[in-house]
Amino acid sequence: MDLPSRNILWRIVGLIIGGIFIYAGVIKAMDPVGFANDIDNYKILPWPLTVRLAFYLPWLEILCGLAVILGLLYRGGLLILTMLISIFIIASVIAKARGLDITCGCFGHASKYVSFFGHLALDFVLLALLVALWFTNRAQRKEL
Repeated sequence: MDLPSRNILWRIVGLIIGGIFIYAGVIKAMDPVGFANDIDNYKILPWPLTVRLAFYLPWLEILCGLAVILGLLYRGGLLILTMLISIFIIASVIAKARGLDITCGCFGHASKYVSFFGHLALDFVLLALLVALWFTNRAQRKEL
């Protein structure tokens, strides 16, 4: 595959990843109380911190998704999204190991019908694509 085709492919992947995080952020921003309850179900953080996260985290996801789509602060957006998905994977595995049966709340009520392993698989795919976008962008910058 030649360089322009590869660049277009990775640009499409970036648009999809950015769109996914914007969508997930909007769903959570529309119901911060429900999202706070979803975070609290993990039983990791105290309630006051959970509430703060429920109000601010969705907007961070939206802004980072926009950064990836628009190419403004692109690498910063990728880095933050990579950290967020990594933290979420770790929290999910810890919750499962503790015997908690929870839904992630990532995509609102629609995500309640996906199994833990389905969510985990999706999260690892997103993580792999974020890392690939990071290294693809690095390689493209070196070619310039």
